[in-house]
Amino acid sequence: MPTELPPRSFDSPQPISPSAAVAIPAFLARVYAWMAAGLLVTAACAFATLSNESVLRMVVGNRIVFFGLIIGELALVAWLSGMVGRLSATAAGGVFLFYAALNGLTLSVVFLAYTSASVVSTFVVTAGMFGAMSVYGLVTKRSLDGVGSFAFMGLIGVIIASLVNLFLKSDMLGFVLSCVGVIVFTALTAYDTRKLKMMAATVDAGSEEGRRGAISGALALYLDFINLFLMLLRLFGNRR
Repeated sequence: MPTELPPRSFDSPQPISPSAAVAIPAFLARVYAWMAAGLLVTAACAFATLSNESVLRMVVGNRIVFFGLIIGELALVAWLSGMVGRLSATAAGGVFLFYAALNGLTLSVVFLAYTSASVVSTFVVTAGMFGAMSVYGLVTKRSLDGVGSFAFMGLIGVIIASLVNLFLKSDMLGFVLSCVGVIVFTALTAYDTRKLKMMAATVDAGSEEGRRGAISGALALYLDFINLFLMLLRLFGNRR
C-alpha cells in the first residue's frame, strides 16, 4: 500500500508574470535539490540497514518495531505537512531528512524481498517516468486541477483497498491496486510539479517562506517518487 498520503496544500494556479518567471528556476532547483537529498538519505539508510545484520534483525524480526516505524512515519509526515508553514526552514528541512531516514529503515524490508537487479532497474524506470511527467507538468499550459482531483480520489481508493487487502491477501487485488497506483502517482507527479511552478511565481526562493515552500514541495514530489517506485517494483520486480 502507499507509504503515506501525499500533502496537497498548494494554492490555486495564478498567471505567471514575466518578472516572476525569472524566479521560477531558482525555486524549482531548491525543490529538486531537497527531493534528491531525501532520496539519497533514504537509499543510504536502507543500504546501511541491509549491511548491518543486527539492525536488520531488529527491523525485520520484531513486528512491534517494524509497525512502530510505519506508524511513526505516517504520524511524522502528517505532522510535517501541517506544520511546515510554522517551522523555520532549517527545522522543516531537518524533519524532512529525518523522515527520509526512517523511510529508508522500512524500505530495507522491501529491498530484502527483491533482487538487487530488480531494485536498480525499477529505480531507473521510475526516474524516467517521474522525469517525463515532471517535464510535462512544467511545460503544459493546461490547468491540471481536474487531473489532480481525480488522482487524489484514486489515491484514497488505493489506500482503502490496500487496507482491506491486508486481510484478504488477494494477489489479483494486489496486482490491480499496483496498476492503479502507477496511474495515480504518475498523474500526481505532473499535478504537483504544475502546482510548484505556480507557487514559484508567487514566492521569493531565497526568503524564509520560499525555503519552507521548497521543502513542502520536495516532500510532495518525494512521496510521489517513492510510491511510484514501490508500485512498479511490485508489478515488475523479481523476488529473491
